[in-house]
Amino acid sequence: MDTFLGIDYPTWWFLVVGGLFSGYAILDGFDFGAGAWHLFFKKELDRRVALNAVGPVWDGNEVWLVIGGGALFAGFPLMYATFFSSLYIPFMLFLVFIIFRAIAIEFRGKEHMKWWKTLWDTCYSISSIMLAFLLGVVLGNVLQGIQIGENYLYQGDGLLEFLNPYAIMTGLTTLSLFMAHGAIYLLLKTEGKMFEQLTKLLKKGMIFFMVCFGITTLYTLIYIPHLSDDFKSNPSLFVVPLMVFLSIANLPRLASKKRYKLAFFFSSLTIALSLVLVAIELYPNLLMSSIDDKYHIDIYNAASSTKSMQIMLTIVAIGTPLVLGYTLFVYRTFRGKVTLDETSY
Repeated sequence: MDTFLGIDYPTWWFLVVGGLFSGYAILDGFDFGAGAWHLFFKKELDRRVALNAVGPVWDGNEVWLVIGGGALFAGFPLMYATFFSSLYIPFMLFLVFIIFRAIAIEFRGKEHMKWWKTLWDTCYSISSIMLAFLLGVVLGNVLQGIQIGENYLYQGDGLLEFLNPYAIMTGLTTLSLFMAHGAIYLLLKTEGKMFEQLTKLLKKGMIFFMVCFGITTLYTLIYIPHLSDDFKSNPSLFVVPLMVFLSIANLPRLASKKRYKLAFFFSSLTIALSLVLVAIELYPNLLMSSIDDKYHIDIYNAASSTKSMQIMLTIVAIGTPLVLGYTLFVYRTFRGKVTLDETSY
């Protein structure tokens, strides 16, 4: 098989797709988390500040989702087809909530009636919670395996089959991590009484996350032992889960010292390292069959042609600096504490 810098092209594309989804999880993670806290703010002024904190960036964050989905389709079309047909219901729900959330952000400032703003505030918060939860549910199903049978067709027969106990726990863990991530982001954008309230909410968010993370980790070790096979065969890989634990442990220490910029870096690092952990557990598989190992979809049987991957990697080499540059420009332009004016939501 052709290689570039000693690594085969399907592995390169596996790294590209993983990098794109990691970027998406970090960026949309904090604005989903900020939305999940929205109803905890009782004053109209606080809710406007919270919305303005994510207002300039939330739609740009979703560019990473679009690019990641496109990269998955272009590089691994077989995986893309089976993945979306197997988890059709959660993906349809995800699309509904992501549209509903965008509508809520745009509509709540169009009228001044209290009931109108309360309606769209509620829609915004519930949509943010469900989006974070559904991302975790999809991840949980991928990790424990999906009923993929002959010809890589989905063999499941239940509409709510995706809501199994492990997927629910993974969904709650993702939601809790995004809520802690979002609270830290809001602390960087607010001041005064809202800032003080957020320091208390962050403590609750971190406790919620650590409880969910602990239960999900124990569940994984006890009931899904195949996910630790690679670590048992190569003990040096244990450095990754160790880094995840250290990164998580650093969050309450930094929060207690009010070093929120550094805490935001470590909450982002926790998300990135958690996805590295997932990548190690899966590689070289993309989707594991819970029916038979011979139906696993891996980076080799799902890959596009080598020529296609060579062209796409060239495009990535050109496009990645542009996307990163745009993202950095937006965040630099809207850095600092939020101030309200006539253009606020």
